Order: sequence, then C-alpha cells, then structure tokens
Amino acid sequence: MIVRFIAVALLGWMLGFAWFAIFLPQPLDGRQTDAIVVLTGGAGRIDRGLSLLQDGAAKRMLISGVDRSVRPAELAAQYKAPERLFSCCITLGREAIDTRSNAIETAHWLERRDFKTVRLITTDWHMRRSALELRQALPERVTLVYDAVPSRPSLTMLAREYNKYLLRRAAALIGI
Repeated sequence: MIVRFIAVALLGWMLGFAWFAIFLPQPLDGRQTDAIVVLTGGAGRIDRGLSLLQDGAAKRMLISGVDRSVRPAELAAQYKAPERLFSCCITLGREAIDTRSNAIETAHWLERRDFKTVRLITTDWHMRRSALELRQALPERVTLVYDAVPSRPSLTMLAREYNKYLLRRAAALIGI
C-alpha cells in the first residue's frame, strides 16, 4: 500500500512537471494596461518593461526588487532609456528580496495608485509562482495579465522552480 502511494505520488509529480516544463507561459501582445510590474532577477525583464512603457502600453511601471544602491540615472544609462522616463513613470521598488515580498511590494504600490489592470513581467519559468503570489496579495478588483520573457532554463532550474511552486500552492491551500 505504501509503495503504491509513493508510486502514484511520483507519477503525479512527473506529469505535473511535464505540464510545467512544456507549457511555459508566453509573451503577451502589446495590449494596454494601467501599470507594468517587472520583477528583477532575470535577463530581458527590464528591457521588456521599458519597451512596453515607451510604446504606451501602460502609464506607469514598478521595478520590484531593486538594490538600494542603484540610482535611476544608472538604470537609464544601462538600458539606454531616457532619464525623464524614470523620473515621470517608473518607480524603483527597493523593499522586496524574494518573490513573496515582490508580491507584497507590488500590491502596496498598486493600492496607492488605484490601478485596475497590471501586466506582470518575469521570466517564463518564474511566471506561475510569481502570479500565484501576486494573486494572493492583490485585491479581487485588480486584473492581472501575464507577460513572460522567454528563456532557455535547464531541467534542474525547472525542477527547482516546480518544487517551489508546489510548496507555495500547498502553503496557500492551508492559508500560509
């Protein structure tokens, strides 16, 4: 009986992992939202957010998880973006240190501005867990759309992220 239970659990994990790895979230079209939220930590995320903001896909952007020593002028120079864009339309969130605190920081930022729609930008393998965290932190009235930055993650990276996702789902089910 115990061996069967372990076999069924392992089969469930493997099927879930296959779904997780094969059907990674994809980039979104340029549809309009009130705000863009970029979670730091992966290549192409800030580039994607800046490009969309400059194209008028949103009014404001939060870059969550920025190191305290980083200045807006440095980011503008690094990403070849106008400094005026950083002064008018971009907030650097400096409180987040992980995905869960990214969600809390984002929820507070959105509440202060009364935005109704937000585009979440993060890497494809990170999107499901990030979206889960953000959905838990946001009020129901806020519509969240996903805009994944494509990547080429290793199987190890995918397995690690899948396990984190499962643990976070389990914690959410019991109210943590």
